[in-house]
Amino acid sequence: MKEIKPYEHKVNYYETDKMGITHHSNYVRIMEEARVDYLDKLGWSFIKLEEQGVASPVMSIECNFKKSTTFPDIIQVYVSVQKLTAVKLTLGYEFKCNDQVVFTATSLHCFLDLKGAPVILEKRFPEFYNDLKSMLKDES
Repeated sequence: MKEIKPYEHKVNYYETDKMGITHHSNYVRIMEEARVDYLDKLGWSFIKLEEQGVASPVMSIECNFKKSTTFPDIIQVYVSVQKLTAVKLTLGYEFKCNDQVVFTATSLHCFLDLKGAPVILEKRFPEFYNDLKSMLKDES
């Protein structure tokens, strides 16, 4: 399994609420930033995928807030492949700040061609599928 360094995000002042805490809505955006970064580091940028005719929209998100973050905290986001099927991918996210877990989440994605039809990733993009499969969290 290839080691992927965590994505780092510095909490911006505008991302905080009136109490000075990172607003909950920003975590989903940071998940997106981390997912894009993860795929880039894996060698499958969004641009590369779209050029090859595949999109991966979000189907669902589950979030768990553990501790607050504030401006100007640095958050490290660890992304992992939790589950992979022929047409769906579940990614896990662990946000850490000062070595403490502050947020965990998962996002479920499907694979579609640019016309919106389902793509069986293992058949149409076996190299991408195998790269994701090699990153499965429970595989050694």
